[in-house]
Amino acid sequence: MNKNRCSWVTEDEVYIKYHDEEWGIPTYDDAELFEMLVLESFQAGLSWITILKKRENFRKAFDGFDVLKVANYGEDKIEELRNNKGIIRHKGKITSAINNANIFIEIQKEFGSFSNYIWSFTDGKIIKAEYETESELSKQISKDLKKRGMKFVGPTIIYSYLESIGIIDNHEKKCFKY
Repeated sequence: MNKNRCSWVTEDEVYIKYHDEEWGIPTYDDAELFEMLVLESFQAGLSWITILKKRENFRKAFDGFDVLKVANYGEDKIEELRNNKGIIRHKGKITSAINNANIFIEIQKEFGSFSNYIWSFTDGKIIKAEYETESELSKQISKDLKKRGMKFVGPTIIYSYLESIGIIDNHEKKCFKY
């Protein structure tokens, strides 16, 4: 049976699976939150389908997005990632993933979990919204993350991140997930 989905979903099975099983579903698991933060930061300037199709390669390359392992990557691992044709090999994005892992850990220590931190911006509530590319909320979180030292976390990336982890629910009215 053909379901009505958000207009951005193509006929690509990867997109359909992502939309139906992940996008906009509230996420509280720090491992998943870190994975999505890394993937969203690598998406900057690219299409999301490009990242989704490379997701398994990213998982392998980044040790299953184990934040403790990523935080400790050194020059050898950076070089290995830069030579990995299965991922986006942008040095700035690679080094920012390592930097952001360290800050993610600091936030976990401060708030008990990254989930506690990220959901605190909405008091644990899901925000129903019409599609935008950024919002006051994404600007506020972006500013805070940048102040803490994170990179590739501008308001547009953070807005997309908030959609992906279910803090912002942007399913269209015609969509069966609305």
